Amino acid sequence: MNQKTKKGLKIISNNRKARFNYFFYEFYEAGMALKGSEVKSLRLSKCNISDSYAYDIRGEIYLINSHIPSYKESSYNDHNPLRNRKLLLNKKEINKLIGKINKEGYTLIPTKLYFKKGKAKIEIAVAKGKKQYDKRQTKKTRDWNKEKARFFRKSS
Repeated sequence: MNQKTKKGLKIISNNRKARFNYFFYEFYEAGMALKGSEVKSLRLSKCNISDSYAYDIRGEIYLINSHIPSYKESSYNDHNPLRNRKLLLNKKEINKLIGKINKEGYTLIPTKLYFKKGKAKIEIAVAKGKKQYDKRQTKKTRDWNKEKARFFRKSS
């Protein structure tokens, strides 16, 4: 799944399921504190962020439940695939995100994991969960747009 969009941007993993399950309000780009074997595994485009989320622990934001598999050629310095990874953000951004998580009931969901100029970055979104009727409406509009495009394609 090696995708290149902009110059110097290589997408490793997308969280497509999150678009269906959450409303996104704001996006932030954060660095990640990684070990060497994790970076090597990411360079092979092996990562899963579909079930992960970010949360604050003692005033710092951590990515929880993200799966970066072990690098096959690593030695004794191997890493735990499901460990919590610290996200590198400015203090202002951290305080703003902690306030939104605690007071307003939002959650932090990772949407993309990518390399930007050789550094691993993650895009996190401030999101609120959709209800079942919101998901049905999303599916209905998606199906309607497909049907409309099919109709216009046949008519022209």
